[in-house]
Amino acid sequence: MSEQLIFDLPIKTAFGREDFFVTTANATAVQIVENWPRWPMGKLVLVGPSGAGKSHLAHIWAELTDGIVIDARTLTDVDLHEISQAAVCVENMHLVAGNEGLEAHGFHLHNLAQETGAPLLMTGIGVPTSWGIALPDLASRIQGTSVAELRAPDDTLLNAVMVKQFSDRQIAIDPKVVNFVLPRMERSFAGVAKLVALLDRAALKAGKPISVKLARQVLDTAV
Repeated sequence: MSEQLIFDLPIKTAFGREDFFVTTANATAVQIVENWPRWPMGKLVLVGPSGAGKSHLAHIWAELTDGIVIDARTLTDVDLHEISQAAVCVENMHLVAGNEGLEAHGFHLHNLAQETGAPLLMTGIGVPTSWGIALPDLASRIQGTSVAELRAPDDTLLNAVMVKQFSDRQIAIDPKVVNFVLPRMERSFAGVAKLVALLDRAALKAGKPISVKLARQVLDTAV
């Protein structure tokens, strides 16, 4: 039998509150984010590893506050005065480090939000002191902001994240497959994302649903 054609279809990520699974690994961060009216100085930094759910939680917060979510790499392309009039989340703030223009705009947005009283949420990977931001004024403002951390995932959260990522790909995964791969895979959010993509591609290539047998083959050949 010939191999199936593979099409890279867009993945529809679900960002609703009902799609965010809360466990002991993220419960504290979720509580802090959702309790945004009590943030000191109306601002917060949300950190965690890649794929930990920062974007998802940021969109939940934006829904709660009727705010917007932008990527830090677009700071030089937006009207800072306009977006600072309401709640704003700047994702991937760690990526402005070393870019003079982005750092300057990040600092300007921070100050505008403080002036208008608009809540400001910033997300990033790693603690802010490790970001390497060169502009002293921006670095001090961020390092002086309260931090909420999405911690390393437990088994329950890894299971939920894997099921959700399959669901985002319109795949109803057999629980037996999830139970099989969890003890054998890289135990991280990035590991989940990589394995889900590999399993999806292998199933499309074989023209068969994802099974324990297919999962075993993928795990045996995965780098």
